[in-house]
Amino acid sequence: MPWKKDETPAPNAVEKPDVNAEAADAAAEQRTGKAYTPKKGRPTPKRNEVERKVGSRRTAYDAPTSSAEARKRRKELKNSMSKEEYKAMKQREREESARERRRINERMMAGDEEYLMARDKGPEKRFVRNWVDSRRFLMNFFLPLTFIVIIIMLLGMRNAAIANLASIVMLVLFAIMLAEGLIMGRRVNREVNARFRNNPHSKFSLGMYAFTRATMIRRMRTPAPQVNIGDTV
Repeated sequence: MPWKKDETPAPNAVEKPDVNAEAADAAAEQRTGKAYTPKKGRPTPKRNEVERKVGSRRTAYDAPTSSAEARKRRKELKNSMSKEEYKAMKQREREESARERRRINERMMAGDEEYLMARDKGPEKRFVRNWVDSRRFLMNFFLPLTFIVIIIMLLGMRNAAIANLASIVMLVLFAIMLAEGLIMGRRVNREVNARFRNNPHSKFSLGMYAFTRATMIRRMRTPAPQVNIGDTV
């Protein structure tokens, strides 16, 4: 009929998408995206079980307030582990402690300020070390010569003349090195005061620091020398 609308859909008509269906599909895709973790089929292990297996605690904890409490905690930890687990934990602790000691010693020998002892810290002390290490002194041979003289004195105990001669040599060495130490102390203090206007160390402190380092065998010095003999400091 001409007055009725044609209910047959047009051939080029496009159906409107179902908004609710698309939203549901997007939500499902989001749930199964990268963040989605499927079930493992087994219960998640407890933290204390993991710590027992690893043999060390990786999370922060309240430190014991006394040695008695520390012993108590250690005993409780030991009782909660088998003999093999406890031995493995102790072995790991020893290895970690040894590695940490080696690392600290390496950094200290390298002159890292963070790991130096209190006596070696500060730019003034670093300069004194470099100043001494870049020069030769008679007192560099103090320890070897002292050892030789002592051996001669021990071997010559049956001969009074040899013992007396060794004693005289020892006194002469002490006198020479004492004089050189006084001269070196004055020089190093003059250099430090010229470079560091706010030098907090006394003259005696820096002089004794330089004297002590100079009397040590070079390879036995701590921290290790950072400059070669003859370098400009």
